[in-house]
Amino acid sequence: MNEQFRVAQKLGLMFRPEEALPAGVKSWAINQLHASSPAIGIETLESEPTPWPKSLQPNLEGRARMRALFVDSNEKSKLGIDGEETAKALEIRHRKYLMRKKDELKYVHRNIYGSDQLRLRLMSFWTNHFTIGYGPDYEQAIGHAIDEAILANINTSFSSMLYSITTHPGMLNYLDNIHNAGPNSGYVKQKKKEGKQAGLNDNLGRELLELHTLSPSANYTETDIRNTALVLAGWGHYIESYTLDKRIKYGGKANNWVHYDQHKSEPGNKTILGKTIYPGQESLRQLTDFLAFHEHTVMHLSTKLAEHFVSDAPKKSDVDYIANAWRQSNGNFDQIHKAVIERAISSKEAKFQWPMTWLFQVLRLSGSTYIESWVNLRLPEPNLMQTRELFEELGQSFWSVRQPNGYSSKKEDWMSSEMFERRIRFADAIWSSGKPKQTPTMIMDRIGASRATRKLVSSVGMSEKAQFVALMCSCLLYTSPSPRDKRQ
Repeated sequence: MNEQFRVAQKLGLMFRPEEALPAGVKSWAINQLHASSPAIGIETLESEPTPWPKSLQPNLEGRARMRALFVDSNEKSKLGIDGEETAKALEIRHRKYLMRKKDELKYVHRNIYGSDQLRLRLMSFWTNHFTIGYGPDYEQAIGHAIDEAILANINTSFSSMLYSITTHPGMLNYLDNIHNAGPNSGYVKQKKKEGKQAGLNDNLGRELLELHTLSPSANYTETDIRNTALVLAGWGHYIESYTLDKRIKYGGKANNWVHYDQHKSEPGNKTILGKTIYPGQESLRQLTDFLAFHEHTVMHLSTKLAEHFVSDAPKKSDVDYIANAWRQSNGNFDQIHKAVIERAISSKEAKFQWPMTWLFQVLRLSGSTYIESWVNLRLPEPNLMQTRELFEELGQSFWSVRQPNGYSSKKEDWMSSEMFERRIRFADAIWSSGKPKQTPTMIMDRIGASRATRKLVSSVGMSEKAQFVALMCSCLLYTSPSPRDKRQ
């Protein structure tokens, strides 16, 4: 595989047939960090990619209103003869008021048609790191968190992204921080007088230390976790039930994102890993900045980046190179990601690809149209693969129930006969119904396929479908070694 495609496969999503190949692949990759990043997709299956309509990308306020209307419509929905709503009526209401299908499709379209492929890979990495799993109370906010807390911070710093995602309603709802109140807060005291239960919830505090920043290598204690939860007390609310007047009354602001209820906060200083955190709304930013620059955070996340982009078993020198860039730049993402790019390009080791990354690369490389258009969000097309079905078949989705630590980047967690058979089925279906613009021979010529790859493809016979399946399930399963590596 030639250098442009090797790098695009390892760090990006592959070049579409109409895209020109860059002359300098390293400079191209680094420039991708600041590439234009609009949400684009297709209105119909025959359309050229265009910007996603703003009506399908509401802000948090709009999402909250839509969720409230959906809940209200549940009460008013017309029931069928058996006392249950028809499946068709429920589907219409889901598509009208809920954001999951819209956000999923926008994410898929963006990855298939976007020219900022490297930024999109980074977006997926950090989205996986800051897991917000599926749930009816927060699925409405997942897509917004990906766009506005993750992608919007790709060129800022880890500390900025950490604070943005920690305070996002999606995260605060997902990890139950909306139920977190300081034991000595006015809110808890009032609830006790009323004979009701309220108090500390440490779910987010625990994940913030264990997964989002330090990792257990920091040897933090249960007291550190408790004090982290105390800092987080008062953050978050149900976005669909907190109207403007409620947000102002309890959070002091109309903003649906930064909602801090002083009445639920814990008074007094907190100590976390020897660091004194002062009380008040600014205490959370003080904490996230401290955690973002902590040495255990630097090493934990430098290792994760190397495992995802460089090698399944990165060398210590790879991890140290990224960690040094982190330290020297005070967590500046441009410098951290630049270091990841440099190590990934210089590494000759193959890297196993996530199922969703593999699928996007197949669709981009072949120029296939396999996914529904946004018109079909209003009127589902039964013959098209819908995003939820697609992700369920792949076994990977950012809108599903999943482990708090996200999806593994290691090949042993994905290599099974079942998972490989799924990729074969996908490749077969893409050739049969996706109308690829490139034949297997055209693809191999463009990517500079090795003699071994061409021999493998030809061994399956003269059928172009069989050759396409063999090609997509061999050369795109792992990233290829550098063309300088004679073992290719």
